[in-house]
Amino acid sequence: MRYLILSDLHANLPALDAVLADATGVGYDAVIVLGDLVGYGAQPAAVMERTFALNPVAMVRGNHDKVCAGIEPATTFNDVARASAEWTAARLSPGELRALGELPIGPRLVTDDLEICHGAPFDEDHYVFDLRDAGLAIEAMSGRICLFGHTHLPALYTTVDDPVESSGGDDDTLRLPTGGPSLINVGSVGQPRDGDPRAAYGVFDVDQGTMRLRRVAYDVAAAQAAILEAGLPPWLALRLAQGR
Repeated sequence: MRYLILSDLHANLPALDAVLADATGVGYDAVIVLGDLVGYGAQPAAVMERTFALNPVAMVRGNHDKVCAGIEPATTFNDVARASAEWTAARLSPGELRALGELPIGPRLVTDDLEICHGAPFDEDHYVFDLRDAGLAIEAMSGRICLFGHTHLPALYTTVDDPVESSGGDDDTLRLPTGGPSLINVGSVGQPRDGDPRAAYGVFDVDQGTMRLRRVAYDVAAAQAAILEAGLPPWLALRLAQGR
């Protein structure tokens, strides 16, 4: 079984389309989505439609999904994120907003070994940025492998006594520990923040015990033009080209 892992799509349709085209060539059997379908980008409805059409076997909601759906206020958002959330909520239909609001709360077990969340297993909105946070997340995991998003940064945390093996390069295949825990972030489809503007995603091969991390170039200019045409904050367009 090979799972296509998508996280933090953020209403970026050109990025999502490029990822899906690339993933078709790589090959996968089922789709898992780690939240934040909307927010920041200018094509939330189209990204939602494209994502739901994939019939994901498991999904969790993200913080932008919650705020845009009206489940939570945007009190923790900065001004740019708040403006984007308000714009998104005003443009989605009642049915689309209801679909966002009905996305499952994380964490969720996909299998006995595989858990997914948006932020962390102990708090769906917590950012895992460092070893301390990763340690707390690993302690809270219900599965041996946990996939998370939220930070928009590819990352892998394991234990010292059971490390991961990496092939390196742009098409990095990680051989996961066979016994110890793995906490993995495949990066963001719609808004990478690691200095690389290319869209990021992963393919988890259960039988081989590997996670393949992929980066895909997409039409950044088209995504930027859509943001500017929509009247969203220009910084949201600028950051796409910078990968930040």
